[in-house]
Formats: sequence, C-alpha cells, structure tokens
Amino acid sequence: MGKARRPESNGPMSGHVRDGRLYLSPMAATGVLEITDWVRDDLPDLIWPILVIGKTGDEGALRFIRWQADVQRELGNICDETALAEGLDGRLTSLDRLVDAIPAARPVIVAQAESHGLLSMPVREVLASYPLMPAMWLAALEMSPPGQAQVDLCAQAIRDVIGDGHREALVKCLWIWSAVQAGTFSSDLELIELLKRYPNDSSTRVQADSAIRACWGAVKGSRLQADAAWFDGSTNWAKVFWGANSMTTRCIRRRDLEDDGPPSEASPAESDVDPNDEMVTGDQGDHLQQLAMDLVSSFVEALETAPARLYDNERQEVHSGLVCRAGREVVTALGTPDLWCSEHGAHITRILIEVRIYLSWMARQEPSIYTEFQAYGAGKAKLYRLIMNEVVADLNRPDVDEAMDELERLSHNDDVLDFRVVDTSDSFAGGKSIRSMAQECGMLDLYRRSYYMASGVAHSEWWSVETHCMERCMNILHRFHLIPSLSRRADGSVEMARAWIDQLYALIRESLATLGTEESCVQKAFAWLNEAPSQGGETSSTPETDA
Repeated sequence: MGKARRPESNGPMSGHVRDGRLYLSPMAATGVLEITDWVRDDLPDLIWPILVIGKTGDEGALRFIRWQADVQRELGNICDETALAEGLDGRLTSLDRLVDAIPAARPVIVAQAESHGLLSMPVREVLASYPLMPAMWLAALEMSPPGQAQVDLCAQAIRDVIGDGHREALVKCLWIWSAVQAGTFSSDLELIELLKRYPNDSSTRVQADSAIRACWGAVKGSRLQADAAWFDGSTNWAKVFWGANSMTTRCIRRRDLEDDGPPSEASPAESDVDPNDEMVTGDQGDHLQQLAMDLVSSFVEALETAPARLYDNERQEVHSGLVCRAGREVVTALGTPDLWCSEHGAHITRILIEVRIYLSWMARQEPSIYTEFQAYGAGKAKLYRLIMNEVVADLNRPDVDEAMDELERLSHNDDVLDFRVVDTSDSFAGGKSIRSMAQECGMLDLYRRSYYMASGVAHSEWWSVETHCMERCMNILHRFHLIPSLSRRADGSVEMARAWIDQLYALIRESLATLGTEESCVQKAFAWLNEAPSQGGETSSTPETDA
C-alpha cells in the first residue's frame, strides 16, 4: 500500500484505511491477512480421517493417534523423524509422499490401519469411488462410481465435520499428534498444556478446539512460505474431488429437504416452476411468458446436468446468477403487457444488454475477474449496511433490523475479523465504464443502439443477484455452492416482447458456450424448442436461433 495512511475519522467508513477508491479494514490494511477456504482446498485431502472421525468422533481420532504411534515405531529405524511426522498428518498426499520416499512404508501403513479399524469396507468403498485419488492403495479396491450408500456416508461425514467445531479440530489436530509422537513438535507451554489432556478433558476441550483451529492456517501459511508448491498435489486432488461430485450427484434445493421423501427426480425445468405462481390471463401473454420461463429453466437444467467446476465455481455462479437475473426480469415483464413498450419496458432491454456485455467482457479477462465481481458486490453490501446504520441508528423496528442483518450476511464478512474491502469505484472493473467494456469486446454498436438509449437503472451488483436469484445447493458434496433459483413472487408492442425473448435466448446460448457446458446436456435441455407444437393453428413462437 506504500506509505502508511491514517484511518478515516468520520462517515460510514470511519476506522477504515483509504487507498484511492478502496476502503480497507485495519486488519486488511496490514497486507498480511489472507482468507482461505479449508473445505475447498484441504478437506478432500483429509477425506480418510473425515470418514472415520465423522462417524466415530473422539474414538476415531484416538484410533488415528494409535495408528500414528505404531507406524512410527515400525518405521523409525528406516525413516527420518520429520518425514514420518509429515507423512502421517492425515493427508492422502502426505501418505503418497512418504511411500514414494520409503516404499517399505506402504504395507506397514495399511496393516496398522486395518489393525486399528481405520479401513472398514464402507470407508474403502467411498475412497474407491473417486478417480485419481492420492494413496488409492489404501482402498485396495478397483475404482467404481459411488452408489447411494457411499454418497450418503461421505455426505454425512463431511456434514458432521463442517458443522461440528470439535470434530473439525480433531481432524486438524492430526498433524500435531503426528509431530508430537515423532518428537518434532514445538509450541508455547499454554498450548502444550491444553494438548496433554485433549480430547479427553471436557473442561478444556472448547479452548483446545479453538487453539487447534487457529493454528491450522498459521502452520499452512508457514509451510507455503518455505515451499510454495508443497500443497499443489492437494489442490489438484481437490479439483478432481469436487468435480467428481458434480458428475455423480445432483444439486439439492432447500425445498427438496422440506418435502416428504427423497428429492424429486423431476428435471430443473419441471421442478423450478411453481404451479401456484400467478400469470396474467390472455393466451398471447401466457404463451410468451411460459416460453421465457422454459428457456431459463432449460438453461438451469443444462448447467445442473453437466459436469461443473465446484472447486473454482465463481465463474459459473456469476454466469448463472446474471443470466437468471435477466431471465427473471423478462419473465415478470411478460406477465404484464403494460410493460411491453419503450417507456415502461426499457429497463428490460438495458438489463439484457448490460448482462451480455458484462459476461462477454469478463470472458476475455483473467479468471479472477469473477471473484473480483463478487467481492465488489459484497463490499457494496457492507457499505450499504454501514450507511443504513447511520440513517436508522435511532429506529428500533424488526424490519429494519432484518434488512441490516441481511446486508451484513451478503457482505460475506467475518464476525470477528473485518476483512471485507469496500471499493467505491464506478464499476467492478476498477471503474471501467460499461461503454468501454462494450468497445473492448466488440459490442459498441449493441451498446449504442440498444443499451445507451434505454432509460432506467439496472445495476446488476452481486449482492442483489445473490439475495434474489440464487440459493444454496444443499448437497454437502457440492460444497454448498450457489445455484440459480426460479422461485419468484406472484406479482404481478408484442414485437418488443418477442425481441426480449430473442435477446434472452442469445444471452443463454452465449453463456453456455463461454462456460463450455457439455453440448449433449445443452441439446437435451433445449430439445423441446425443435418439438414445440403449434398453438391455435398458428406456428409456435420460438426464439430466433441466430439471435
């Protein structure tokens, strides 16, 4: 950041350090804070102990401690203490690294794991259901796609570890126990005293859990400082793990969990349309609105049935969120014929063009642009929350408190560590105007002829897209990524309406092409376009395929 800057002394950003149009919290301004996602990056590498500890808790952790001790005792004469400590930290990649260096370690590791009950058949079957898994020799089975029993076991184990701070700490303590038994661990006396009785001492367990979790990131950062490539194998495996889950299991919406029985097998196009949603009467309006709903539903179906990148899912989240946001606007407008004019419907045209320019421009940038887009919107949510706090400081109303809590959630900030940066630039692209974006991606004519003349404001910032157009996938194996939601409130010239549909269809196909969505899934999702029957004796209205 260059020379030190003084924090702002007044206004909604009071206490934040200003750097141009950016406002950083004191913690973020230090330049040493790095936010990581252990579930995304590290959980797959620790899936073996997670499967065991997720099922048996403390007992599973104690089995791993005994396993570490027995393996180290057998290999102590042929292996360096540091290599043993690092190789038995619970990570699959660490086991491979150890066996690559000491091939004789492999039969010892497996035999002791079996002796201590760490390789039950259900655990082996889950491990054998993933391709390219490090230490695949642990499973001693041929790789095969998971059945429902394997999916359920894996999902429950992950859910237990993510949702229980103590079980998370047990998994993250494996490296400490391994180092302690190898004689390579060093720490201050306070942590050592906590670990002496952990996890058996209930009076200090919560404190020890917090200390262990706090050590996790610091130790990983120290390891990366010494060797930037140390966790490359772990990262590569994480991408395979989450990608495999996208191909073997479907997204689960919250309403699926609330229904009796298992999630419906209906396609997204069927399950996302609420039959209770009110639609304007009139054959023409109903037909056009249903056509738009079918297009967006097919877009969602194509995405959810095709393999997805769940490790770095920001690109698909942004694409699906913005396309869905534009589609929802079209669907709503087509339910109210009074909007089918330039005076009241110009904002629909503007949204369609804006989203198309955004996605086309972002496709030409580094992949990090999608994360920056989301971070820009999250920072705006934080700013709005701070401004709102000034305005309503003297109000005590439940609806105001609820709105402020929602903005706080959408800022994706931490309750303790305020790391969210607020960017007050005019756009997520460092202030670059949408006109400049259009010019850079060859859409200046589209901008000038359609977007520029449209009145109204349609700023598609991520905080509003997320709260209105997205929902959490409840499938634990999908890492709770965001998926488009078509649930909506039942509020309620024909050429313009059809033009909106053509623009929406063009936007959908362009987005699917940019994402590289599997063509067979796209063709299947949109097959109905070629099969649509005529209505009322007239040719059925379908989007122009070359729109």
